[in-house]
Amino acid sequence: MQQLKALDEYGATLSGASILVVDDEPGMRNFLAKTLRPRVRRVVEAASPAEASIALDDGNFDLVILDNVMPGTRGLDWLAEQRRKGFFADAILITAYADLDTAIAALRAGVADFVLKPFRANQILGAVARTLDRKYLRRDNTLMRRELAADTAGSRLVGSSVALSEVRSILDRLAPLPTPVLFTGPSGTGKELAARQLHSLSDRAEKPFVPVNCAAIGADRIAEELFGSVVDGNRVQPGLLLLANGGSLLLDEVAQMPDGVQTALLRVLEDHRIRPVGAEREIPLNVRFLFATNADLRAAVDAGTFRADLYHRINVVQIAMPHLKDRLEDIVELAVLFMDHFSAQLGMPKLALDDETLVKLSRYDWPGNVRELKNLIERSVILGAFPDAFAGNGDVKGAQAVEDLELVTQRHILHVLDLCDGNRAEAARRLGVSRKTVDRKVAAWAR
Repeated sequence: MQQLKALDEYGATLSGASILVVDDEPGMRNFLAKTLRPRVRRVVEAASPAEASIALDDGNFDLVILDNVMPGTRGLDWLAEQRRKGFFADAILITAYADLDTAIAALRAGVADFVLKPFRANQILGAVARTLDRKYLRRDNTLMRRELAADTAGSRLVGSSVALSEVRSILDRLAPLPTPVLFTGPSGTGKELAARQLHSLSDRAEKPFVPVNCAAIGADRIAEELFGSVVDGNRVQPGLLLLANGGSLLLDEVAQMPDGVQTALLRVLEDHRIRPVGAEREIPLNVRFLFATNADLRAAVDAGTFRADLYHRINVVQIAMPHLKDRLEDIVELAVLFMDHFSAQLGMPKLALDDETLVKLSRYDWPGNVRELKNLIERSVILGAFPDAFAGNGDVKGAQAVEDLELVTQRHILHVLDLCDGNRAEAARRLGVSRKTVDRKVAAWAR
């Protein structure tokens, strides 16, 4: 009973792992497979280094458990050869000979841990759990640094407008599918937030979501950043595609991707394999690809700056993110969210969102969309007041002003319609919203 309890505590770390066991002794392979198989996602057995090489060509492994003494070659010699070809998984060496030379050679070959024969089940499970913990920690730290460097405040789609509800409906339908999705729309409309929501709704939600801004990476570095590279001649530095393995990868500003990388990406999309820069081996990849752009990709194809075959490969399903001016009813909710966020983050008092300020926010055109609204709120919190164009002296403040804004908005739109003698197209132009928004509002009020 005590041994079973010791084994069970490794379950959470091991459950999603894919492991390759390499040993020429059938009894040892059987023992390792029997110990690991109930606790991990996949175990593949190889009776020789040659079989192991084939397995690496065919599958993606988080960890290799490797015997050192085998006919024909040492496990460490095989591992060093695989490192040069592009082997990126962690490795545990099992050996009956723990001399100093073997330990030094194991360190040089990049072995994460080694276990002396004979060993018990809980010893090998402990080594596997420790190695995977370190592996996942390295990955999570890398992704966390990227998240901290990014601006992810309010990292969810906020609003109940019809336009945003239509986007959510499409995301719900696409979530269980592996289909690539292209998010289009001007800057600040929430393309990355929509991609994050799609990932969170999918069966990949517990795996990494990795956003990549193609415009922010130099043309001379983007291939290594995406695909990884062989460093120091004997190990692979994983790229962002490998860090996203099992999860979702968002390539933002995809129109800015250099032509050579476009070609390599097309192969990845078709073959689901990547080759790190300087590596001989292609690595199998399991990633949901998402794309975003504020450019006209069709025009870029016509201009010869974007590959036509890649365009057709990524433009399977397109989601056009709506302008903020077409989401009039969402402005209040967004303003409240950003006010709460920046007040807490900066340790400064909230500003009063009175009815006059909210009307002014709702009447503005917002060419920078949600990002412009967010920046306005942050700047206003820092300065302790709204700019004159948005300052208000309304009688109704706080929660009541937010609750009553619909009535304020209704009066304002109906007033503009009166000035335009009921001409909805002209009213929409003066209001700075789409005709569809005015029609939708009037229809809702007529119920």
